[in-house]
Amino acid sequence: MFEKKENKPKGKSLNLTSLSELGEFGLIDRLTKTVNLYHPETRKGIGDDAAVIDAGGQMILLSTDLLIEGVHFDLTYTPLKHLGYKAAVVNISDIAAMNGIPKQITVSIGVSSRFSAQALDELYAGINLACKKYKVDLVGGDTSSSVKGLIISISIIGMGKQEEIIYRNGAKPGDLLCVTGDLGSAYMGLLILEGEKKVFQVNPDMQPELTGFDYQIGRQLKPEARTDIRNLLQGIGIKPTSMIDISDGLASEILHICKQSGVGCKLFEEKIPIEEQTRELAIEYKIIPSVTALSGGEDYELLFTIQQSDYEKIKDVEGITIIGHITQPSDGTFMITPDGKSVQITAQGWDGMKNKTETL
Repeated sequence: MFEKKENKPKGKSLNLTSLSELGEFGLIDRLTKTVNLYHPETRKGIGDDAAVIDAGGQMILLSTDLLIEGVHFDLTYTPLKHLGYKAAVVNISDIAAMNGIPKQITVSIGVSSRFSAQALDELYAGINLACKKYKVDLVGGDTSSSVKGLIISISIIGMGKQEEIIYRNGAKPGDLLCVTGDLGSAYMGLLILEGEKKVFQVNPDMQPELTGFDYQIGRQLKPEARTDIRNLLQGIGIKPTSMIDISDGLASEILHICKQSGVGCKLFEEKIPIEEQTRELAIEYKIIPSVTALSGGEDYELLFTIQQSDYEKIKDVEGITIIGHITQPSDGTFMITPDGKSVQITAQGWDGMKNKTETL
């Protein structure tokens, strides 16, 4: 008989760090802490919605997003045409967050043998629809086989004048914290779709009951990039001091701005714009409505800060809400509840490495 032996490592044992322990943003910090920039043309590298490269008077904006089946999307309830549209829009939103103009995209896909050519036609129909709406050129990409599922990687190029580019790191104490549109509906749309998926898994003959939830489902499956905000703000003579798009949840994006700018903030819970039906659905799902906005993600609205002196210019602008203000870094990052309590903002929203949504 063979004698069982224990294989013990020689010397010190390795204390390996799991990716779930780090989370997406912790992993990014770890992998990029030794990155150096070697060219003066690179005005901004890692750490914003897009990299910024000086092309001699004009700034080139570069960003990329990776979408993986089973992590970022579920084809049980996501039509391929909608997926293609959304995949393009989330990249266009990154350029909008830098106050730039989206110009070109490249699309790369990894696809398994379970997909037909007609299925990929649908995917690209959605991408082309987004390109048409936002006047973006599809200029290249790559295709490869995948062992399992569908992988989509889109890179985008945008342009902007040096003086127009807005970063995450420009917020100053006293600045007003503003947001476009309403928040939380995309997350509620996801919960509705996930609920219908569970019903389908139990009884495949059941028809989904989605009537009456068009807004929430639309926000999840077919979001829009707020490229209109650039012209709106220019028209009223406002240049934000910092800006970011809301892809991972309001709380997460506020923390990004505060960290990059070296400031604190006060967010007022009752000021967070939430569509009425979304609010009612959250209560029905036994979720605090503000949590759908703080930690839900995928709204693709814009969060930005402006100087306090611009208050009169923006206070009556439809579709923009002042939700708080920037404070000294020593004051921390807090949300003020309607009854006056201060709650530290700690939500991280969607985290692809942890594959869950964290809440306050």
